Amino acid sequence: MSSTDEELISGCAKGDRKSQRALYDLYSKKMMVVALRYSKSTLEAEDIIQEAFIKVFRSIKDFRKDSSLYYWIKRIVVNTALNHNRSKLYLYPMVDVQELHGMAEKELTLSNVHYQELLDLIQELPTGCQVIFNLYAIEGFPHKDIAEQLGITVGTSKSQYARAKELLRAKLEKLGTVQYEGVQ
Repeated sequence: MSSTDEELISGCAKGDRKSQRALYDLYSKKMMVVALRYSKSTLEAEDIIQEAFIKVFRSIKDFRKDSSLYYWIKRIVVNTALNHNRSKLYLYPMVDVQELHGMAEKELTLSNVHYQELLDLIQELPTGCQVIFNLYAIEGFPHKDIAEQLGITVGTSKSQYARAKELLRAKLEKLGTVQYEGVQ
């Protein structure tokens, strides 16, 4: 951990406004990218960021330094986004995992897709699909952990992820920026 981070942590733990401002300025843009993946709009992402940083400042004295400050703040942002979405998390009925095996697996090759376009497409997903896609594909959580965190079954997590991929494929295909190759 850098001495700058340690100084910011110490200052924030004491309630020093300049340290809080410096910490916010240092991490808010990076965390906005994370919040945008879990929200439907920039305004909603800004709300998530504000709420998350309030939590950061309230609990920074408990930061144990067993991970980097960046990942600790990111975890708070993700959890805040999940809590924000929990009230509107309308998950589709569970698809039997056996039915998913029948679907042909395809490899997705993107060409000329800009980050902002992809972010916009992810934001258009139904909330349940969006949250699970982010947790599994981007954050790297296993379906078991996602299921426990959201209070759903592993099968629901897998089916929501499969649905998210299919919806994204369809949207990308519509844009003409995707090619499919069968995986053997």
